[in-house]
Amino acid sequence: MLKDHTAGDPMREDVKWTNLSRRQISRRLRKLGTPAGKNVVSQLLYEQGYRRRKPQKKRTMGQHADRNAQFENIAGLKQEFLDAGKPVISIDTKKKEMLGSFHRDGVTDAVEPTIVNDHDFASSSNGKVIPHGIYDLRKNEASLHLNSSHDTTELCCASIELWWREQGRFDYPDADEVLILCDGGGSNSSSAYIFKEDLQALSNRLGLKLRIAHYPPYCSKYNPIEHRVFPHVTRACRGVPLETIETARHYMEKTETTKGLNMVVRIMDKVFETGRQYASDFKKNMTIQFDALLPKWNYTAIPQST
Repeated sequence: MLKDHTAGDPMREDVKWTNLSRRQISRRLRKLGTPAGKNVVSQLLYEQGYRRRKPQKKRTMGQHADRNAQFENIAGLKQEFLDAGKPVISIDTKKKEMLGSFHRDGVTDAVEPTIVNDHDFASSSNGKVIPHGIYDLRKNEASLHLNSSHDTTELCCASIELWWREQGRFDYPDADEVLILCDGGGSNSSSAYIFKEDLQALSNRLGLKLRIAHYPPYCSKYNPIEHRVFPHVTRACRGVPLETIETARHYMEKTETTKGLNMVVRIMDKVFETGRQYASDFKKNMTIQFDALLPKWNYTAIPQST
């Protein structure tokens, strides 16, 4: 029935699909001498296991040779910290959003339609919002820190510091170490020494050991914050234009899950500059300790004595 150049994957006989509408299939069947209305077509497709499906981003584009070793290492570290009552946080920057009267996917219940711009031109925006997230695995609590300048290593470390001073130190008064799970790129790049320098400075300010474990390349979806927090933030903001950073905060604070996720949203007003370089003598003076196992992804910032 679906023998058409738009039906099925010609390279894989085991994959059967069609993007024809029920009405189009009905018309083609009529031309072939087998008349069937679109409702009959729908019923037949359903009986054969056909459903409306979206493509799923599940095929890994690459796999690092040390992928499994790092996943096992992260699992062990996470359990070790949780068993010891120490904080384990997952961090990442959520997708940036333009501020202004722009269309957003989703619907709302309203008496009147929400009217937004017919084009999403950055020149018509009120700036952008950069949400940096921190997710506490033990407490199932998330913090979103909103900024409107740049997604930098300095912003990342300032976000961690804000979480610790406002929440972490009260939740973990005896902690002298924090395990931080993060991706290997972006503002917490595993290869960027400016991140390590900012991390070292943060460790000095807080008097805390900051234990870093990066997820391998192509594995960002396994970072807990990616599936336990960010999709729910997106849902809380569906269908509403984010006119200002305060509007974004208002809707993001409404994030909730059936498992009782707690959300705190704060605004960071500081301007974070791009193009910074680490000090020429940083590598010589740093107290970053690299693990014996996969040191490029596993290391600890130790507070320097004053």
